[in-house]
Amino acid sequence: MKEETGLESQLASCFSSSCKSLVFPSRPDYGKLGTKCVVKANYFLADISVSDLSHYHVDITPEVISSKTRKAIIAKLVKFHQNTELGKKLPVYDGAENLYTAGSLPFTHKEFNILLIEDDEGFGTTRERKFEVAIKFLAHVSMHQLHELLSGKKVETPQEAINAIDIVLKELASHSYVSFGSLHYSPDLKKPHKLSGGLESWSGFYQSIRPTQMGLSLNVDMASTAFIEPLPVIDIAAQILGKDVHSKPLSDADRIKIKKALKGVKVEVTYRGSFRRKYRITGLTSQPTRELSFPLGEKMNMISVIDYFQEMYGYKIMYPHLPCLQVGSQKKVNYLPMEACKIVGGQRYTKGLSEKQITSMLKVSCQRPRERENDILQTIHQNDYDCNPYAKEFGISIGNELASVEARVLPAPWLKYHETGRDKKILPQVGQWNMTNKKVVNGSKVRYWACINFSRSVKEKTASAFCQQLVQTCQSLGMEFSEEPVIPVYSARPDMVKKALKYVHSFSLNKLEGKELELVVAILPDNNGSLYGDLKKICETDLGLISQCCLTKYVFKINRQYLSNVALKINVKMGGRNTVLLDAISCRIPLVSDVPTIIFGADVSHPESGEDVCPSIAAVVASQDWPEVTKYAGLVCAQPPREEIIKDLFKCWNDPRRGIVYGGMIRELLLSFQKATGKKPCRILFYRDGVSEGQFYQVLLYELDAIRKACASLEPGYQPPVTFVVVQKRHHTRLFSDNHNDRNSMDRSGNILPGTVVDTKICHPTEFDFYLCSHAGVQGTSKPAHYHVIWDDNKFSADEIQSLTNNLCYTYARCTRSVSLVPPAYYAHLAAYRARFYMEPDVHENAKSQVTGSKVESVRPLPALKEKVKKVMFYC
Repeated sequence: MKEETGLESQLASCFSSSCKSLVFPSRPDYGKLGTKCVVKANYFLADISVSDLSHYHVDITPEVISSKTRKAIIAKLVKFHQNTELGKKLPVYDGAENLYTAGSLPFTHKEFNILLIEDDEGFGTTRERKFEVAIKFLAHVSMHQLHELLSGKKVETPQEAINAIDIVLKELASHSYVSFGSLHYSPDLKKPHKLSGGLESWSGFYQSIRPTQMGLSLNVDMASTAFIEPLPVIDIAAQILGKDVHSKPLSDADRIKIKKALKGVKVEVTYRGSFRRKYRITGLTSQPTRELSFPLGEKMNMISVIDYFQEMYGYKIMYPHLPCLQVGSQKKVNYLPMEACKIVGGQRYTKGLSEKQITSMLKVSCQRPRERENDILQTIHQNDYDCNPYAKEFGISIGNELASVEARVLPAPWLKYHETGRDKKILPQVGQWNMTNKKVVNGSKVRYWACINFSRSVKEKTASAFCQQLVQTCQSLGMEFSEEPVIPVYSARPDMVKKALKYVHSFSLNKLEGKELELVVAILPDNNGSLYGDLKKICETDLGLISQCCLTKYVFKINRQYLSNVALKINVKMGGRNTVLLDAISCRIPLVSDVPTIIFGADVSHPESGEDVCPSIAAVVASQDWPEVTKYAGLVCAQPPREEIIKDLFKCWNDPRRGIVYGGMIRELLLSFQKATGKKPCRILFYRDGVSEGQFYQVLLYELDAIRKACASLEPGYQPPVTFVVVQKRHHTRLFSDNHNDRNSMDRSGNILPGTVVDTKICHPTEFDFYLCSHAGVQGTSKPAHYHVIWDDNKFSADEIQSLTNNLCYTYARCTRSVSLVPPAYYAHLAAYRARFYMEPDVHENAKSQVTGSKVESVRPLPALKEKVKKVMFYC
């Protein structure tokens, strides 16, 4: 049982009292550094003329879970009662419990009886259902506080008013588009693009209302997602399998593949002419149609599916070798021939896409800045918000021009390389540089290494030549790298990765007389499946090796840049450093160089949609080399699925023998920093990735408390000042050049220049946030990162946090480019992604037994990383 020490009690009391009036920091000032410029942002000025809204609670009996059905009930209620009981008001409804009107309804509480006719998707029939709808007044939603916030006054964000306006705007779009929350799609926006496997991409747009410095604004961006093609099921099955299904029976593997892709998909029957009943697929029969029969009539006489369709509908089944679709419930299953069913249009595909489908989707969604800007403007024009009846009802008007925003382009930092290179320092140009004439600032030592070739198409001679070139590249960059591997290149089958690794490891151990192998260079086949994950898990958790994987396609076309990037990765994996900021060496970085400072990055990786029984993975990294802040140690842990707060930041428990024991990721990384630098951190900067705005308070309260407790556990009274910055990439803000013909205002891809920062107009009216595009565009439209300072004991100025963040983006270890996300957050993301490979093979099967209802009873811990792996940047 956990006990609380006096130290903990004192700290907890102090922290909880300070958080009763927790308010996010106000913007201290506006940034001034950099070259001034003007950019356009995908924000449109919005105005709402009503002074207040009325909020009502909706209760539907009997209980309805489906949001779609609930909305259909309210839509029918409005249709029949708008001009009478509703006093000619046109309400909006969120599909749950909330209904809003402009002004008040003629009652405070009223009940309605609604008769809804709906499809029974299990059995292809329609049914009448009676519902009682109770509408009860809750409160007036005043716009006054929203207007105060928009005028720059420090008030609590009126989230209910913003949510109500957002619901109105969703209602505007839902009648013309297929909507999913804030995303709206239509095949009419652009012609759907065919993907493989029976899928097609639809174009759409995202919209959300946001309070900004320039006023209430509508953020609009383009979007694409996969829909299932409205084709005959037999054609979809052929596309899923990538082969003709009309002549040969399906294997069990084929059947399972089709079942996985189509389960839950709605189909309509085609064997009854214009009478098109709809069903939802629950499965696929294990037998072909010709072997299926079922009991019929009062006497329950068995009849074959083939005879039933012939006698009942005069329909002759053409492909009896194919299985039937199963629809209905487990108690009463209906069989439908695949050939007699067609996919109902407008169904979004929610399962994972294949690599081929992802590639096709990226080709469609990857728009150049000018094209994306034009599509956004065209969407605004097509939606014609001002003429919509809901917009008129609620007095909403939307501007039709992109916001023009003052921005600044921050200068790139000078980077320091080793003194023995011809180029000892470099100033990146447009976010890029190269390793020509340079040597890494700290080269690592690789004395004992081996190479395993898992690719059958790569000959031993080719693999050996590749290894020689890699060694030469590493040496030319300043690493101490042994010329020859411990044993000759070892070839192994891709399905024998564990056996091959253990053999090479033990053979090397014997040859080295106890000294351990340090690095494995693995050559992978093009289609490596789970080999990569197996390799990482075995090397990093079982054997304590660092591994560097090389894909076959590169082996045949080796170029200097590829070898250089591999060498840079090996260097940091083995404990070296590629480059450092010149200002860090010169101790000129504000609020970092003056006292020992540790920079953390943290992220949580959640399972894919539909995999909610699998754990989430949390990762935390921390700098270990003050004052350079370039080298990061990382830790990972598993936690309950969809849990955003990192539970293992700080732990305290009572051990019967040792008494109170402290642990956790923050404490371990603080101790690691102290061991590496000889100093305890005097300042903490914490970059937290992946937190949505609705989770800011919850995450800050728990994680800041954990940081402080971890510090106090090292020494009573030890409380270094903390700055907590949330980093967001999953947003829809896009910045465009003000003049697409001015090449000096863009990079080669047509995107805004790296270093472009915005902290005015489209940012929060009072809080401390900014958008930073720290990278050069490669393809598509660059997405700036959004940084939001939600706690700041260190009192950063805007210029200090913006320039520090931008400069850190040039220290990313895997390439010679500035990156789009501040490296500690980027590294945490990579570490969390990497840790998914460490999960035991049967974790998915066993996960279901760990879940009771919505409560997760236990989460299997990840295999522990070997100590020497923890100390280096293994996740790079």
